[in-house]
Order: sequence, then structure tokens, then C-alpha cells
Amino acid sequence: MHTELSGEGPLHRPRLLFVTDLAYQAKGRRYCDEDIYLTTRLREDFDVALCHPLDAASLMETDAFDAVVVRNSGPVLHYQEQWDDFTRRAARCGARVYNQLTGRADMVGKQYLLELTEAGLPVIPTVDDPRDAHRLPQTPTYVVKPKAGADSIGLAFVARDELAELTPGPGGILIQPRVDFAYEVSFYFVDRSFQYALHAPDPARRWHLERYEPTEADLAFALRFVDWNAVDHGIQRVDACRAPSGELLLVELEDLNPYLSLDLLDEETRDGFVAALKRSLQRLVTDQAP
Repeated sequence: MHTELSGEGPLHRPRLLFVTDLAYQAKGRRYCDEDIYLTTRLREDFDVALCHPLDAASLMETDAFDAVVVRNSGPVLHYQEQWDDFTRRAARCGARVYNQLTGRADMVGKQYLLELTEAGLPVIPTVDDPRDAHRLPQTPTYVVKPKAGADSIGLAFVARDELAELTPGPGGILIQPRVDFAYEVSFYFVDRSFQYALHAPDPARRWHLERYEPTEADLAFALRFVDWNAVDHGIQRVDACRAPSGELLLVELEDLNPYLSLDLLDEETRDGFVAALKRSLQRLVTDQAP
């Protein structure tokens, strides 16, 4: 990677390779608008070049950039082979990648939901074998999704008496009880610093979000999973649901390219998030600890 500092101070502004798929379509979200806004703000302090995720590996190795920022690049399952190649080459050449490629959550699939269930953490109970369905709370309907899924791709609702007929695909499946939750809520972090929270008051409209003021208990819940994850620099979104009992349960921990819903924030909160992101990236390119 390009080195930008000397004993006399910066020789140039840090250079970022910003990975995004501006053409990616997602229900209820405008990924391209978010990345256009972010790159515009980052250009205030960095030199920024955009590239498609399929081009990231080769451009990363040109030594022209101080860091690679992976943002709204779409579900990795659409280009898994190329993503695996990117991560191998990043490790080989010592590239500074944001988010840090050591995440233990969605970055490497949904296996962590099984691990967190086994550890007794507050997560929607999850198994990956229909024969283990007896370990889940009994409900009329269960949620079944691929372990490598994203954006609800491959998600299905299955009656309890149909679980035994499931045939897991090559990548495996996850089985969860369908929770009759009150609402979903997302907590957004830069590194380990909380930034803001949004919630969907109507469970049937996941991306119709409003601002949410978390309690101390809410923040402790979310930070527990951020601390559990092995990401020192990056943006993480902790998605949870409010169970009928009133407790929060983890739905997923997005630690690769979480959509941020920046358009729903007031100007002060949005500016605060951008400032935190810039500080985090400055620390990354100067090899300073968070």
C-alpha cells in the first residue's frame, strides 16, 4: 500500500479505494445515493477513487492507495469466488482494508448465530440441522435461510411438521423459530463507538425506519456483540428484535458492508457519523490504535 507520511508530515492526502456497486438494487434502500454522499464527504479529507467489487483485488495491488474501503458492494454470495480471492490477496500484500477482514459475524457467513446460541447469548435460537429442531422453542412456523444468505435471499417460512423434509443445500441452512417481535432496532457503531440507532415500528416494514433513543441496557446489549467481534476498525450494525418478553435478541451482526440509512438522520447526527468515520480512517492509514 502507498505510504503517505514522513518525519516532516503528510506528503499528500491519504488515498482511498472505495469499493461499491452503484448499480446494486435493494428493496427499500438506495445504496448508490448513500455511497455518493459518503464519497463526497470523504473527499473533503482524502483522495477517493471508486471501483466495482469485481475490480477491487487487482486495483488494491497497484500500491496506489493507502486503504481499501468496502462499502455498499452488494451480497458477497453473488461473487463469492472473487471475494475470497480479494481477501487472500489483501492478506498477502498487507492491504489496510476497512472493514478489517477479521470479523467473526456476517463477514464469514451465519455460522456465528449457532455459536452464540450455544454460548447462551441473547440471540434468536438457531440450529442448522432439522433433527435438532426440538432444541428450539415450539412455534407454528420456523424461518429457514441459507448460512451464506444476505438481504433475505433464500429465506422461507416452514411449518413445524415440514422441517423433517428439509434438504440443506451445499452451504447449509439455518433454522430459527419465527419470533412474534414488537419491532426491530439497529445500532450503528464506528469502531467501538456508538453513533445512532434506528428502529422499524412496524415489523412488516423492515426498512421504514425512525430514530430510536436507546436505553443504557440497549447499548450494553449492542456493545456486547461489538466487543465479541474481532473488528478494531470498521462500521458495524447490530440488528435486534424486541421479543414478546421485552428483551432484545440479536438478529444479525453486519460487519462487512452494512447499509447505514444516512438519509434518515438529522444533519447533526449525520455530520457526527462522518466525522467519526474520517477519524477512524485517519487512524487506519497512520497505523494508530483505535
